[in-house]
Amino acid sequence: MADPSQQPQRESTTPDTRKLRNMCVLAHVDHGKTTLCDHLISGSDSGIIHPKLAGRLRYMDSLLEEQRRAITMKSSSIALRHCDHSVTVIDSPGHMDFCSEVSTAARLSDGALILVDSVEGVHIQTHAVLRQAWIEKLTPCLVINKIDRLIAELGMSPMDAYVKLLKIVHEVNNIVSAFKSVKYLNDVDAILSGPAGAAELAFEEIEDDEELMFQPQKGNVAFVCALDGWGFSIRQFAEFYEAKFGWSTNALHKALWGPWYFNHKEKKIVGQKGVAGLKKARPMFVEFVLEPVWSVYQAALKEKEEAQVMVQKVIRTFNLTIPPRDLKGDPKGMVQAVMSRWLPLHEAILNMVIRCMPDPIAAQSFRITRLLPKREVVGDGVDANVLAEAELVRSSVEACDSRPEAPCVVFVSKMFAVPTKTLPKYGLDGEILDNTSDEGELDECFLAFARIYSGVLRPGEKIYVLSALYDPLKGESMQKHIQVAKLHSLYLMMGQNLQHVPEAQAGDIVAIQGLGQHILKTATLSSTKNCWPFSSMSFQVSPTLKVAIEPSDPADMGALMKGLRLLNRADPFVEVTVSARGEHVLSAAGEVHLERCIKDLKDRFARVGLEVSKPLVSFKETILGDESTLENLKSFVASSEYVEKVTQNGRCVVRVKVLKLPPSLTKVIDESSDILADILGGKAAQTGETNKSLNTQVASTVEDANPIETLRKRMMEAVESDILSSGETDKDRAEKCKVQWQKLLKRIWALGPWHIGPNILLAPEMKGKGTDSSVLIRGSSHVSEKLGLVDASDNDNAAADTSSEVTEALYAEAERLHSSVLSGFQLATAAGPLCDEPMWGLAFVVEAYISPLAAQSDELETSHQQPEQYGIFTGQVMTAIKDACRVAVLQKKPRLVEAMYFCELITPTEQLGNMYAVLGRRRTKVLKEEMQEGSALFTVHAYVPVSESFGFADELRRWTAGAASALLVLSHWEALDKDPFFVPKTDEEKEEFGDGSSVPPNTARKLINAVRRQKGLPVEEKVVQHATKQRTLARKV
Repeated sequence: MADPSQQPQRESTTPDTRKLRNMCVLAHVDHGKTTLCDHLISGSDSGIIHPKLAGRLRYMDSLLEEQRRAITMKSSSIALRHCDHSVTVIDSPGHMDFCSEVSTAARLSDGALILVDSVEGVHIQTHAVLRQAWIEKLTPCLVINKIDRLIAELGMSPMDAYVKLLKIVHEVNNIVSAFKSVKYLNDVDAILSGPAGAAELAFEEIEDDEELMFQPQKGNVAFVCALDGWGFSIRQFAEFYEAKFGWSTNALHKALWGPWYFNHKEKKIVGQKGVAGLKKARPMFVEFVLEPVWSVYQAALKEKEEAQVMVQKVIRTFNLTIPPRDLKGDPKGMVQAVMSRWLPLHEAILNMVIRCMPDPIAAQSFRITRLLPKREVVGDGVDANVLAEAELVRSSVEACDSRPEAPCVVFVSKMFAVPTKTLPKYGLDGEILDNTSDEGELDECFLAFARIYSGVLRPGEKIYVLSALYDPLKGESMQKHIQVAKLHSLYLMMGQNLQHVPEAQAGDIVAIQGLGQHILKTATLSSTKNCWPFSSMSFQVSPTLKVAIEPSDPADMGALMKGLRLLNRADPFVEVTVSARGEHVLSAAGEVHLERCIKDLKDRFARVGLEVSKPLVSFKETILGDESTLENLKSFVASSEYVEKVTQNGRCVVRVKVLKLPPSLTKVIDESSDILADILGGKAAQTGETNKSLNTQVASTVEDANPIETLRKRMMEAVESDILSSGETDKDRAEKCKVQWQKLLKRIWALGPWHIGPNILLAPEMKGKGTDSSVLIRGSSHVSEKLGLVDASDNDNAAADTSSEVTEALYAEAERLHSSVLSGFQLATAAGPLCDEPMWGLAFVVEAYISPLAAQSDELETSHQQPEQYGIFTGQVMTAIKDACRVAVLQKKPRLVEAMYFCELITPTEQLGNMYAVLGRRRTKVLKEEMQEGSALFTVHAYVPVSESFGFADELRRWTAGAASALLVLSHWEALDKDPFFVPKTDEEKEEFGDGSSVPPNTARKLINAVRRQKGLPVEEKVVQHATKQRTLARKV
């Protein structure tokens, strides 16, 4: 970097933590976040951006890809000074593909600026960022941006604009009120399910906040135009009119928003009744706030002389000082000069942040339940000293203790890579810095994006790195979840630049060098082992877009694997896996995210040519079932149709029956995979993918004191809701159906695939010994017991008849084959019969009977150890169960299940037809279409299949000449109603679809064939379509 004297100086620590503010900027894509940040930087004391360049420089977008696409792709931080306060601003992306960056920014902040476009209004990502701020317990402020568009583009009058702004504020408040209502109802349910004696006291502690979150009267709403660099809140105009007319500031705060009017005859503020007879009465916000702003913009549309008169009137009214040269340019420049000096944007926003957002001490006191949930000990044998120190650390975080002797606690929200050459070469005093590290990467240096929550952090100190699964009360068994690291350097992030600092204290947000080999994505840093890790961050979506990648030159495979490791560490949301076929699979959130990852691999991390496959789309497999949940259950219970398979040696007969689960129950089990992994110890718990620590024998989280009870209640409610939605009017039949489902849920032996999937293996009903001396492999209600659906004492295992030595040995062998039954079920549900995709929402009953060896019934003690000509017996049982489950699905009208995106489209009226033409080619389902009030824009909501979404945004822009935009969010799974094995049988079907071989494959069959080709599975298709029309081409050498 350049000479240190040219860098903006800032103290490494702030003496008064109460003068710190940490906030992030959140909004829908293209609502003006980065432009707003430019003006905040130019208006502060940093001197980094000249005011003339603010809004065009996009200083926080440091990547070339960000500048080229004009969208933010990463969260970046900068520290500003304003009115003796230090304000850390984190700019975050608005595109759904980079929503993980929103989560990392929200975790390190105490407040959030929510931006909304005044023309486009509230959109899908606005809902998402409001929810993220609510989850992280941030204090939000609302900023309504692009007010100039209401004047210049829509030509609204001040009164129409006021109605539009009022609607936006109400809509945002309604979203937050919905979050409050859900929390209130959950709190009430938790109390009602607890001890009866404590209910009355607990009800008094529930927070029932009916006050609206965003109120301009409170000062937490600002109206701005980020492009022209101006903005205001009610407080600014209240202070001006107080100074000019001597009116009461408190009265103006309340009257300058809402149905309040100024009676000029009586010189007082009145309500609607006080101006009932007046025709030209306007609300005070319109008359005293919007009309002066409108007059400046309308002056730009007048002749030059008339415009000068109108502008001079505003200058005199508000006592403005504007250089004459700024009033001689074009009208646009004149408006910008007047407005930016009259209502400076940085002052309005930063004053609102300092006044309305809490400092770290106040914020951490109420955010502690989200950051470090309270644990209570429920077991014996816990070291009291360890527990006391862990509670002391939590208290230090809650108090934001910045004393040097306080325990140091830091949370790393993400790792990011910067070129080594961009690290500062000089310190604050001009000393040369040593930027070498032991991370082994010469060109790229990994820094940790972190915030200190307690104590003081200094370079050179050794600190403990705690993973999300670490438990200080378990001692030596947690060694794999804790590391010791030595910090190399601390940097203050200044947008595109880094500034070396000697130390950082509680409340500071810094970049830490030296943790690249210790942290993959996130971690908790602590100066003591006895510290609970911070709770995991919540992400809005999961990586759904997958591609297989390989190097163009096979010799570069080593470089590619190294590059994938670096990319996996540098991007908080990307996932790198190896498929069963040995392919390296890259999972991203969307097409834009994937393009950026591929570009980073080629240009930064691997630096080799790459071959990228077509997107790998995930599907599920299910059966059709009956529309009615009751009829579906009746046919399952009454049916005696089993699929029967026999092992090769003839010793085991497997009978399988399949049932389709209610859709709501399937959804609950699928959404609860993380909780099930912790309860059952499934795949996610074994691989460390889940970051949640549920209650064990030692500790439990107080905020979610009984997740098992919550899950059990959700499952039962899902069954009831499906019974009610099936349209069953007979209450007795509905009650019988409910009771029957409760009985089935008490027999859950396992879930699949991977022990946490949305498929159920039901234990067979106990029937004792089978026919011909065969013995049933008895299951157990293992999962039902874990979920509290049945007590262990209720699991009635009938006493086995062990009157003979042969029967006793058979029962012993049946016990040993339990794992084979479970493995066969897991294999079947992980790869269905259609295209080897996981099954979805199915329940299986597996009855496996084993019989003794005919020739060795007197030598059963050793028979199971002898090799068989058909292979190991356990493997035969496993294969038979897998095949039987797959055949059972094929016989029950199998269907393909595909993922669906929720799509929000915005298009002008003249391009509506072209937009529908694009939607029609991609099997979309349009949900609603509405015209935005006061504009020529239409908002369309639709469901788009994920398999049809690739290239959707580009095609939409091409057909609508760039006028339409779309945002995709993963919504749900939906079964295709097409039969993949459809053959015309009736005369009407033959007339419509053709006869025999001439029937073209339907959508479901095309998708299945595409997946099978991708996996190398056989595909039933004709290689030669018309044999009589084939001819042999001449061979040209």
